[in-house]
Amino acid sequence: MAELDPRLTPARPDLAARHLQGRVNAARFADGVTREVVEPQAPLRRHPRHDASLETEALHGERMTVYETSEEGWCWGQLDADGYVGWMPANALAAPGPAPTHKVAALRTLVFPGPAIKLPPTMTLPLGARIAVVEIQDTFAVIASGGFLPHRHLTPLDVVEPDFVAVAERFLGTPYLWGGKTSYGIDCSGLVQVAFTACGIPCPRDSDMQEGALGTAVPSRSDVSALRRGDLVFWKGHVAIVRDATMLLHANAHHMAVAIEPIGEALSRISAVGSEVTSVKRL
Repeated sequence: MAELDPRLTPARPDLAARHLQGRVNAARFADGVTREVVEPQAPLRRHPRHDASLETEALHGERMTVYETSEEGWCWGQLDADGYVGWMPANALAAPGPAPTHKVAALRTLVFPGPAIKLPPTMTLPLGARIAVVEIQDTFAVIASGGFLPHRHLTPLDVVEPDFVAVAERFLGTPYLWGGKTSYGIDCSGLVQVAFTACGIPCPRDSDMQEGALGTAVPSRSDVSALRRGDLVFWKGHVAIVRDATMLLHANAHHMAVAIEPIGEALSRISAVGSEVTSVKRL
């Protein structure tokens, strides 16, 4: 039996998803319940503590299959979108509302309590957040929860961006945040996942998963002149997007931000700390 990736497998020694019965050992098995993220973004952590490592974030409107809710207010489960498993604060989740109809297409947008921009916003939603629009009032979209958003910041769920590199470029200058997926903080693989998702391309969460799942390998990975816009350059634990013939775009801990830098400089800098390119993938 193939080894199951613990990041994508809802199984612990004491509890596992019922659909894994017979495949994993656990003291008990449970049917999950579907919950929806109601915060702008919600942390998914490795352990049920606010100081635990941030594994990833789930965006507003995403759904999670919850297998356990602790007395301390944490839900353990699996994200429906990319399958990541972890702990999320229970107050970030609620029973699912109406099916989403639209998604946020701006880098971020504001939710107002009424159809007026002078009202104090109640929430800021990130790119990719999913919402149910019930009607349009002039320049505002009214959502099922009662808030008002600028209609021009939204797009129907089935509309996709044409260029994932252009989507990633919008995050230029965003602070680096391990596990982050929004313009308030993002990491290298989060940037790739958010940009691909905006273009309707399924994309796993972590860079090693992306390296295995996305595109086809470019044989001459050491030949910088062979790189094209949209190629993904992978190192162990890191991924960068080729912006053009001379530049890379990536969220990285050297700049502590999403930055554009010359390809040659990036390759030399990263090589100097002992990491070499493991592959280049092209869609």
